[in-house]
Amino acid sequence: MNFTPIVLMFVAYLLGSISGSMIIGKFKKVDIRTMGSGNAGGTNAFRTQGALFALGVITIDISKGWIAMHYIGTILAESVAIPPQNIFLLSLMCGFASVLGHIYPIYHNLKGGKGAGTLIGVLIGLSLPPYTILILIGIWLLVLMLTGYVGLGTILTGISFPVYLYISSDISNQLMGFGIACAVLIIFTHRSNIKRMMEGNENQFKKIMIFKK
Repeated sequence: MNFTPIVLMFVAYLLGSISGSMIIGKFKKVDIRTMGSGNAGGTNAFRTQGALFALGVITIDISKGWIAMHYIGTILAESVAIPPQNIFLLSLMCGFASVLGHIYPIYHNLKGGKGAGTLIGVLIGLSLPPYTILILIGIWLLVLMLTGYVGLGTILTGISFPVYLYISSDISNQLMGFGIACAVLIIFTHRSNIKRMMEGNENQFKKIMIFKK
């Protein structure tokens, strides 16, 4: 049995476990998991530490998703003689593993972010048409401007990805399965946001809202 794909996915998971907020937090001597929502992602970084801190966090989180997808799942896989017909599926699995690492980082007691930033890096690594990312970002911004809810924007954007794939041409079953799995994962990681929205306790980014009460 060839364990090489499993090893590559584990390496991608370890890469994903590197937390941008923890790295940047070392320089400022802060742990944002003890602040705000307690989440180690870009949104909580922005709310508790400001735009520059959040930019550093998001850059690291996006980069590790891209590296897992492009280098570990593709270039490194090719160098260790993974059959060409298996490369694309393995790259998807390595990308997904890096997102899981971000959410459940082995270095930080399995307490990480919600996966959106790292998933963006994976999508960039997919080399889809450039307008794909722009469409998804546009959906996220539109929801944010209409509702002020960052989490809702992320959830609806995650759901929009497999819908976009469905209406696109020449999309493989592997990519569609990946898109559905990502949408389900994003909904799961934002379940606390869904609960707070239903209870009316979710924070809103009111400065960007078009319609304000």
